[in-house]
Amino acid sequence: MVISMEKKRNSFGGSIGFVLAAAGSAVGLGNLWRFPYLAAKDGGGLFLVVYIILVLTFGFTLLTTEIAIGRRTKQSPLTAYKAVNKKSGFLGYLAAIIPMMILPYYCVIGGWVTKYLVVYCTGAGTAAADTSYFTGFLSGITQPIVFLCIFLALCAVIVARGVDKGIERMSKFLMPVLLLLILVISVFSLTIKSEGADGVVRSGFDGLKVYLIPDLNSLTFSKLVITVVDAMGQMFYSLSVAMGIMIAYGSYVPDDANLVKSINQIELFDTVVAFLAGVMIIPSVFVFMGREGMEASGPGLMFVSLPQVFHSMGKAGTFVAILFFAMVLFAALTSAVSIMEAVVSSVIDKFGFSRIKAVIIETVIALGVGIVVCIGYNLMYFEFKLPNGTIAQMLDILDYISNYCLMPIVSIGTCILIGWIMKPDYVIDEVEKSGVKFSRRTLYIIMIRFVAPAMLMVLLLQALGLFSLK
Repeated sequence: MVISMEKKRNSFGGSIGFVLAAAGSAVGLGNLWRFPYLAAKDGGGLFLVVYIILVLTFGFTLLTTEIAIGRRTKQSPLTAYKAVNKKSGFLGYLAAIIPMMILPYYCVIGGWVTKYLVVYCTGAGTAAADTSYFTGFLSGITQPIVFLCIFLALCAVIVARGVDKGIERMSKFLMPVLLLLILVISVFSLTIKSEGADGVVRSGFDGLKVYLIPDLNSLTFSKLVITVVDAMGQMFYSLSVAMGIMIAYGSYVPDDANLVKSINQIELFDTVVAFLAGVMIIPSVFVFMGREGMEASGPGLMFVSLPQVFHSMGKAGTFVAILFFAMVLFAALTSAVSIMEAVVSSVIDKFGFSRIKAVIIETVIALGVGIVVCIGYNLMYFEFKLPNGTIAQMLDILDYISNYCLMPIVSIGTCILIGWIMKPDYVIDEVEKSGVKFSRRTLYIIMIRFVAPAMLMVLLLQALGLFSLK
């Protein structure tokens, strides 16, 4: 039985709170450790152009759909899909399972970020520059679990305080600080220069050229398609769609809010931060490690390559590292809070539990699974080859199932539901409810019915190893 919470439902105090919370969800680790790597790999400026085009079309379509569903139904992801159409309730269960799978390992990574911030704040940054430091940390049993608990507890406290007093207040404080830190580090990364072992002096602006100027010399149709698929995968993950998050946040948006304006602002904020992440990281890595250093992504980039870069900066490196990991911690926290809220709101709407009880239940589950992820690097270490060819541990398996399999499936189902069963006017009417003109109406209809599901199917088939562009 679904418990109706519409009358008691919390809401954001205003559009600014919603935009910052949604942007905070979108601005996470994916922007910081995957976007710069893909931009460097896929021709710099070419990747940026493709990414921006996809954000304004593909990303806009999924973002608009989920926020509109949330506001129209006033329900969390678990119950919203059934409210849209009684036969689509299974999509709600899938949409609720995804954040439940993501939160534990995301908090584990958040614990890693917290650990490194503590390391640099206590003056032990030199040790972190050793290539074996990160492996040694993961191999230990106690510390990863302790830092997991610290990060998870921060998330739980914020979510327990509710939408307006917890999530909105956090977002209004952390997001401006996060943007300021990103800008400061980006400017600094452009001012550095260093002479390499080959005697060549490289500057931050040389790295910026690598990032911004399209490399069209070896461009082929196959490489262009790979770039499009890479940008699509990055954008799909970066905007926090198909995780139930935007449906949950959309359910807290007042009916008189201008959704068109809010969605435009979320797109802009996420794209600017993703771009600046490249400005922060690529010039610095290029100066001290050359093009080879830019081949790293994920944990290897953040916890191995960048500490070496900070060490190479001398005395200034410690200060920059503190700013950097504080910024990453804020980005990880805003995203993790949104992931937890998607689960908590689902539990509240489905079972009628109080917010505190729902938070406790989800925290216990996340802690249990998170501990398993932590010991997956030591006591329970194993290697498993995924269908897409990646060699995986426990964290990678959870990431693969949630991000690469379930998220495309949910989004494809959403496109079919809105594009063909309920028809696009279901979303368009909600967007225009406050009297605002939906200027991208025609684009939305084409994307939700034809282009988006086709592109999502390519992503899914590639993840399942049934289609390869390499």
